[in-house]
Amino acid sequence: MVAGFFAFSLAVLGGVVAAEEIRLVGDALERPAVAGFYAQPSPVPAGAPGDLVKADELLGAPLAARAWRIMYHSRDLNGADVLVTGVVVVPLGPAPAGGRTVVSWGHPTTGSAPDCAPSYGFDPFDMIEGLRALLTRGYTVVATDYAGMGTPGPDSYLVGVTEGNNVLDAVRAARTIPGAEAGDDVILWGHSQGGQAVLFAAERAATYAPELTIQAVGVAAPAADLKNLLKAHLDDISGVTIGSYAFAAFAGIYADTPGTELNSILTPEAIALLPRMNQLCLLENIPELHAIGDPLVGHFVTADPTTTAPWDQILAENSAGSTAFAAPLFIAQGLSDELVVPGDTRDFAAHEASLGMDVTFEPISFATHGTVAYLAVPGFMSWLDRKLPALR
Repeated sequence: MVAGFFAFSLAVLGGVVAAEEIRLVGDALERPAVAGFYAQPSPVPAGAPGDLVKADELLGAPLAARAWRIMYHSRDLNGADVLVTGVVVVPLGPAPAGGRTVVSWGHPTTGSAPDCAPSYGFDPFDMIEGLRALLTRGYTVVATDYAGMGTPGPDSYLVGVTEGNNVLDAVRAARTIPGAEAGDDVILWGHSQGGQAVLFAAERAATYAPELTIQAVGVAAPAADLKNLLKAHLDDISGVTIGSYAFAAFAGIYADTPGTELNSILTPEAIALLPRMNQLCLLENIPELHAIGDPLVGHFVTADPTTTAPWDQILAENSAGSTAFAAPLFIAQGLSDELVVPGDTRDFAAHEASLGMDVTFEPISFATHGTVAYLAVPGFMSWLDRKLPALR
């Protein structure tokens, strides 16, 4: 009996491995045409937020699922129309009446250059934490790249309103694909930078996308308080890397605000190296980023941006927590995280609770910044089952 179970388990595992290999073959077959997808039509057609510009069904979809690469309209901080890319994944099988619940995923920092977009990668689903569990529950999953990544647009790194709009408009875009079977119930889920993005999406949804019903919000080690995040890393390589991406984005989107020139906050040495830092994607180039950035540690900023105008106000404006929302909030934090300080996340959870929100804080003792979202998935799924049994 044990031998039979072992043989059955090996057969199942072999089937999963084979399906994964087939999916990766599909990804490889699609690579020659991928770059062309990110080229914007000329002229760019007008469109409302969430209007689909194009969608390509993918050969390399996850097991028992269909998937599309998408380009859609969104709006940036200043209300300008921007084109954004991403992916949509839907499980096979019949959808419930009214359509599937949609999970909109906000990815962590990958860089800020166009080719750092997760959907542009060889495996466009690789960074969606909990994807298999979400598909098993019957959810449609959509993952934005954020503006400026994948296809040309304004740099949106840590620009909360732009990212939040992109997260919500990805749901709208998914709902226009008949095969995605997407309804209007939405779960927001994000990690690090993506935690900030989905928090802004939750805060803005009632006014920006009132046709969507935000049922729940989950974040792992969110970049919720940018002042605290930068203050913790002003004199280390993480601060140089985050700052290189963030100050370039802020200087662009806030260009009409007096005092936001890069030379008002960064040293000449930092400004000279910014283009090299910002053309490198994070995960693939950590050694090179550190080699470039290490000489700037202690010589990156000319003043503390958390206390220097107008940068202190910009950091505050792009920190979550200014507005309560009705959906329950799950916050996971790794206690071995050396990037997002665990105490800062605990304080953020307490702040959200003080606004009258339904907050669950889940510390994970051995989780680092890189592993916390993955390790939080089982707890997040159980929490969703308790909070939203009707959407199971």
